[in-house]
Amino acid sequence: MPSIREFATAKSAGRKLVVVTSYDAWSARLLAETPVDCLLVGDSAMMVVHGERDTLGATTELMVLHTRAVAKGAPDKLIVADMPFLAARKGSAHALDCAAALLRAGAHAVKIEGARGHLDVIGHLVESGIPVMGHLGLTPQSVHAFGGFKVQARETAAATQLREDAAALEAVGAFAIVLECIPAKLAGAVTADLRIPTIGIGAGADCDGQVLVLHDLLGFNPDFKPRFVRRFADGAATVQEGVKRYAAAVQKGEFPQAKESF
Repeated sequence: MPSIREFATAKSAGRKLVVVTSYDAWSARLLAETPVDCLLVGDSAMMVVHGERDTLGATTELMVLHTRAVAKGAPDKLIVADMPFLAARKGSAHALDCAAALLRAGAHAVKIEGARGHLDVIGHLVESGIPVMGHLGLTPQSVHAFGGFKVQARETAAATQLREDAAALEAVGAFAIVLECIPAKLAGAVTADLRIPTIGIGAGADCDGQVLVLHDLLGFNPDFKPRFVRRFADGAATVQEGVKRYAAAVQKGEFPQAKESF
């Protein structure tokens, strides 16, 4: 069975962790055959899959749906599911219900954005046997408070606060922390501060691992070109070329052939 202990082992050994998002069974099946350490069922599904401008529309029910699909596709991978907007701000009982639903759907752990104001909730979840991954820096659920998707913690005070929040998350039992869109030097300092691993996205190379959205690293959206994303394949061109070949075969009467018919 996949275990969060693999994260601590990787940090101790100096092995970089590889995390990729997955929102459905078909992509999870493909990722199940790769060296990826962890699949993140992110509330970014609202933007990537459902076409929304932010992640705020994600509900527990929707995250359960996506998590269950991913768990069916990759039963032997470690799966972390995002707690939706405000799920950790309604008290421990509500957070416990939400986290329990995600674990019952197949997640092995949950990810919660931010620290201040709900550290007690995170601690309660951990004490209840629910592994929690933290998330600091650009936390997309706070997009309106940040005034958009912008690099965070550039100023000294904000950087100091982020380091304090990271230490607090470790103290209440988080097993790892995502650091999103913060200066690389700060991310390196936080990584050195902590015994638990950091997973970076737009946070430089000194984190203990990296996470990217699958659709971004495969180039499925050519118009989305944030600085922190590298395309490792031209997925859009592959899909379009395949569909064009299919359409041409249908139009020419070349598909289906006798061997493809009953």
